[in-house]
Amino acid sequence: MLRVDVTKQLGEFSLEASFTSEGRVTGLFGASGAGKSSLINMIAGLLRPDRGIVVLDDETLDDTAKGIHVPPHRRRIGYVFQDARLFPHLDVRQNLDYGRRMNRLADDPAQRSRVTDLLDIGGLLDRRPGQLSGGERQRVALGRALLSKPRLLLMDEPLGSLDEGRKVEILPYLVRLRDEGIPMVYVSHDAAELRQLATQIVMLRNGRVTALGGVKVLTTGSPA
Repeated sequence: MLRVDVTKQLGEFSLEASFTSEGRVTGLFGASGAGKSSLINMIAGLLRPDRGIVVLDDETLDDTAKGIHVPPHRRRIGYVFQDARLFPHLDVRQNLDYGRRMNRLADDPAQRSRVTDLLDIGGLLDRRPGQLSGGERQRVALGRALLSKPRLLLMDEPLGSLDEGRKVEILPYLVRLRDEGIPMVYVSHDAAELRQLATQIVMLRNGRVTALGGVKVLTTGSPA
């Protein structure tokens, strides 16, 4: 369960959002500038709310009234960005292992094998990021996040930089992750993407939640 009730002033833009989600994939839907990335960054702990709370699985991650702010590295939240952000000097195997080492987790060969099979990246392990396609890089970024054993996976427009062919290539892997039961918050301005992936939608417009519910809200609202 994820509960968010926050406000944040960012220059002239104000974000005020409140929702509770128990869905497997919570889609944050809205146009560019609606506040989606700012909201997901508050869930990650990269941005502190001016007021409010963030609660995940009964653990309070932020509570401004009580002075609580759990730092990002202690939240056990994986984050996949629009650009894969792999380390170019490391091969795929080393990139995958980075999240585990940063979180000081014991090596888990069975988990590593399961994730590489799930994302079909076993044949890429000896390559550097520069030798990968955009879709392959995003699959490796997903694997790195999963190997940090997150209790929540945040995805900020992970298909946004890919052409249509690469999107079609990677969407089945995202559906597979959803069906594995890994909780996700998925940011997108693409309604078709969210219809395939999301189990709950939070629609944002100008920093405010304008609709909340199942994917049917995508047919009753607009990101504009």
